[in-house]
Amino acid sequence: MVSVPIGANESSILLIAHPDVDTHRLTRDTTRAVFAMRQRTWPNGQAVRVYVLPNDHPVHARFAKERLSVYPHQLQLAWDRMVFSGTGQAPNRVGSQSEMLERIATTPGALGYLEREYLDDRVQVIAME
Repeated sequence: MVSVPIGANESSILLIAHPDVDTHRLTRDTTRAVFAMRQRTWPNGQAVRVYVLPNDHPVHARFAKERLSVYPHQLQLAWDRMVFSGTGQAPNRVGSQSEMLERIATTPGALGYLEREYLDDRVQVIAME
């Protein structure tokens, strides 16, 4: 049985992390900073490995708008700016929610998102405040 933290019910798209991540809740601002690739480590210093679906994937669009309060193109602009200026890199892209689940489950420090029905006990749900 997978327990979903209180506060995770407002959206069917959940923030998920590798089971070794010891952070269990993030604010919207911190989550936005991580997905914009501005915050690159967890509070304990471990590197965050960010995974996202393609920009045109409906779940990516919903995650960006509902959970981060930004549009997908705004995230892409931030990633492009960092890549082209040499100050950072874009997140890792996966092609499907099944691939997202697999990557998060097997990559230490990984963070991503998926719809509730794809969730299993190989990953943990991170509550958003």
